[in-house]
Amino acid sequence: MSIFSDIVNKLFGKAKPGQPQPEVSPSPESTAAAPADAPAAQAAGGTTALADVDVEAVMDKLVGESGQTLNWRVSIVDMMKALGIDSSLEHRKALAHELKYGGDTNDSATMNVWLHKELMQALAAHGGKLPPELLG
Repeated sequence: MSIFSDIVNKLFGKAKPGQPQPEVSPSPESTAAAPADAPAAQAAGGTTALADVDVEAVMDKLVGESGQTLNWRVSIVDMMKALGIDSSLEHRKALAHELKYGGDTNDSATMNVWLHKELMQALAAHGGKLPPELLG
């Protein structure tokens, strides 16, 4: 399973507890509707659809339950921690590769900013509801 799929599945599972997490391939329409500059959406084939998942509400709930001070709105590391996903540099580099990052993965600060922005766009492209300020 890809790291992006893992993120989507955790969000879906937290949004709708007790329901199965169906694996679906993106339809040709959703692939065509995805923004041309959203390689994350294209790299994430076979992920669970996020239709009607309020990503902000789910993430805020997870941060509250974590007992940690996590700023998922700006930090890919904090977002991954809140989701219970390995946030190590190695794992973030793998996610960057999966999402087709073209920069230097040794520049972790730049990569992290790109990853967060790309992840927000990919979640929205898969139907996740996010506030506009997280998509800009």
